[in-house]
Amino acid sequence: MKYVKANETLPEDLLKEIQKYVQGELLYIPKQKGVRKKWGENSGYRNHLICRNDEIYKKYNQGTTIEQLSIQYSLSCDSIKKIVYSKKS
Repeated sequence: MKYVKANETLPEDLLKEIQKYVQGELLYIPKQKGVRKKWGENSGYRNHLICRNDEIYKKYNQGTTIEQLSIQYSLSCDSIKKIVYSKKS
């Protein structure tokens, strides 16, 4: 997140209105709800987990046991079960 000078960005009348409430302080203005990205979208990690979970589900359907998948992916058996059972529905 980078800082932007309000006096260079906002119209003068809007700046004066904001100054009625805050002067010389840092003000965070959040993005609109529809514009925000979900966790992991910037880094690509979200897609990585989706691909990994699809792979786990496919291997489970091909006969690999939950215990074997747990060891292979360094996840708990409960985590593997959550992945496998959530993909079924």
